[in-house]
Amino acid sequence: MEAFRSKYSNPFSSFFFFFYFFSTVFLIFHALPTTNAKTHYHDFVVQATPVKRLCKTHNTITVNGMYPGPTLEVNNGDTLVVNVVNRARYNVTIHWHGVRQIRTGWADGPEFVTQCPIRPGGSYTYRFTIQGQEGTLWWHAHSSWLRATVYGALIIRPKEGDSYPFPKPKRENPLLLGEWWDANPIDVVRQATRTGAAPNVSDAYTINGQPGDLYNCSSKETITVPVDSGETNLLRVVNSALNQQLFFKVANHKLTVVGADASYVKPFTTSVLMLGPGQTTDVLITADQPPARYYIAARAYASAQGAPFDNTTTTAILEYESAGCPAKCVVKPIMPTMPAFNDTATATAFTTSFRSPRRVPVPNNIDHNLFFTVGLGLNNCPPGARPRNCQGPNGTRFAASMNNVSFVLPSNFSLLQAHQQGIPGVFTTDFPANPPVQFDYTGNVSRSLWQPVRGTKVYKLKYGETVQLVLQGTSIFTAEHHPIHLHGYDFYIIAEGFGNFNPSRDTAKFNLVDPPLRNTASVPVGGWTVIRFVADNPGVWLMHCHLDVHITWGLAMAFLVENGVGELQTLEPPQLIFPFVSDIGGRCLQQILMSCKKGN
Repeated sequence: MEAFRSKYSNPFSSFFFFFYFFSTVFLIFHALPTTNAKTHYHDFVVQATPVKRLCKTHNTITVNGMYPGPTLEVNNGDTLVVNVVNRARYNVTIHWHGVRQIRTGWADGPEFVTQCPIRPGGSYTYRFTIQGQEGTLWWHAHSSWLRATVYGALIIRPKEGDSYPFPKPKRENPLLLGEWWDANPIDVVRQATRTGAAPNVSDAYTINGQPGDLYNCSSKETITVPVDSGETNLLRVVNSALNQQLFFKVANHKLTVVGADASYVKPFTTSVLMLGPGQTTDVLITADQPPARYYIAARAYASAQGAPFDNTTTTAILEYESAGCPAKCVVKPIMPTMPAFNDTATATAFTTSFRSPRRVPVPNNIDHNLFFTVGLGLNNCPPGARPRNCQGPNGTRFAASMNNVSFVLPSNFSLLQAHQQGIPGVFTTDFPANPPVQFDYTGNVSRSLWQPVRGTKVYKLKYGETVQLVLQGTSIFTAEHHPIHLHGYDFYIIAEGFGNFNPSRDTAKFNLVDPPLRNTASVPVGGWTVIRFVADNPGVWLMHCHLDVHITWGLAMAFLVENGVGELQTLEPPQLIFPFVSDIGGRCLQQILMSCKKGN
């Protein structure tokens, strides 16, 4: 792995010797056991693996030959040490989606934000501790579109001796919803980048990697979830899809929502879930129906009017073990009635049902009152470009932005490295706190506002400052639901609504008592969402739409949170994350100090 390039001719300069000594002491300190906490060691080998779906075999990028990848199970307070070896032909990083990464920002994973990519043949060790989180998270690649197949569940149970705040379920089942292309996903995004057009939509959705009975060549491998009559089980549902919000149902069964994004919620009962990519939902399901086989199904919630989408349905089977043949072997499972693909009312009813279990400390004295527009755009065809490179609407190229800034990743240094080492020219700190131009965000937007400005801009926060952020969707080109994910933080979602946010009218809707704590917010189609958080985790933290097509087009920005006072408010040095694997005077220090090289 190439991570840094030394600006110093002497690798034993006092600066680097200090950091080596400092990090060694800290590694020893962090290795000391704490009460009941464990350290879990894993090896991830990223490699091409033959995977057959929809009648065809593809050399698919996987972890340890598994699709989806391995499920990691820990307790709150445990430490994970994951050594990632890249044997694929693409650059790769791994992001631990939703993990707070308190003071361990170097382990967060997005390429060119907190680290350089792991190049083919290279390796990288992630080390971080789960602090104060319980429930379901997940991990995934954060390089190009590799997360289409490189992902897995991260299950966080209560500390040893603690229990769930609900009756202990008889069984637990992670259900990861995904997307499958009958092609190489990297080729799909590269073609779109080349042409400026929208990428081809997926060919199937999956549950735990399998499309299910409704697709060709798939029924023999359909996932089965066993239950016994009368028992209550926990389903850990993750939307791992690359570009699609999904409705989720189990035929004839109610679902009691008890958690989301590794935070407990006030339980509520529903027959349908709607998850944006990146979001997780924990639900209890009671086997209270006649013994039989019932389809578990997921299909698209597609809010962008006129935009193409994968209009198929993936299924697994909830199977009562007491349902013997012929019911188990011959009778077709019962299918749920799914919402229409554009059923925004059902999606909204679900997303607005979340509450925290009790009163929570919502920040009140706000230091930064921010307003970010989030939406699509169209770039004019660059001078001299060929028509084949401008195949967006009317000879343009698709783009996306926040506050009219279309985010561009660095190519030689990560943002965090550039910040820590004071490397100039990598980013600027002038990301706007408000839209440069105010307009009717969800109305008929002037074409003069459709073209964003490219830039690598961050917004700077001091440690401990409080933030209120209005995420305002726009109707530029088309309005669409956006799942917005903030790395390194959970935040309170205090309100959402449709149209343009109006502070004189909409602040009355703020829930400052028991709003839900999430890491990925749903910004409704043609609407807005308001979140609040305290900047209590130093580092550089990406915020982006979790529809990967949108982050590819630039719908992202980053917060730069400065160190506070003292060790517990300061980012750990990178050597805690970049392990010393060779002689200190030679290859190791050079390896740690080399610059990034873009590859994918």
